[in-house]
Amino acid sequence: MKKLAVFCGSSNGASDAYIEGAKKLGKEIAKRNIALVYGGANVGVMGAVANSVLEEGGYVIGVMPSFLEKREISHKNLSELIVVDSMHERKAKMADLADGFVALPGGPGTLEEFFEVFTWAQLGLHRKPCGLLNINHYYDPLITLFNHMADEKFLHEQYRSMALVNEEPKELLDQLSTYEPPSVKTYIKENA
Repeated sequence: MKKLAVFCGSSNGASDAYIEGAKKLGKEIAKRNIALVYGGANVGVMGAVANSVLEEGGYVIGVMPSFLEKREISHKNLSELIVVDSMHERKAKMADLADGFVALPGGPGTLEEFFEVFTWAQLGLHRKPCGLLNINHYYDPLITLFNHMADEKFLHEQYRSMALVNEEPKELLDQLSTYEPPSVKTYIKENA
């Protein structure tokens, strides 16, 4: 894995654990010589993970829509800042650049970004790993929802395991690096 996209919040969150977890992930990314691809902001969990990678001498690529860049929330010390026209272009560019994806704690935008790449993986549009860094048990309700989806037959059992989950950055990155995707879902019947 050469580039990892990280989706996360532009807020600090209610617990210091979120910022600390982002910093731990950033250090581990830099230690492994993986470039960080993220939303380009200098605030919240986003800023914490980027600063941590940069402080360890790592490479950071920010991808930000121009309307946010104009609001002066872009990080000014990145290795590279790519300015795009829209949120849609931001997601597409991040997905194109990355070899894998991790969601840190964040709000609806973080979940939307994660679910898009997770859905693309199920459809076979990419074979890249998707992980959740479950800092402070933030994603426990989502894990419960994934299990409920599978139990209710809205998520195929083989895809439940596609969302790699860990509370420790080092262990999650190990999981991402050894990920083997399941076969792609098909609607064609063998005897049709």
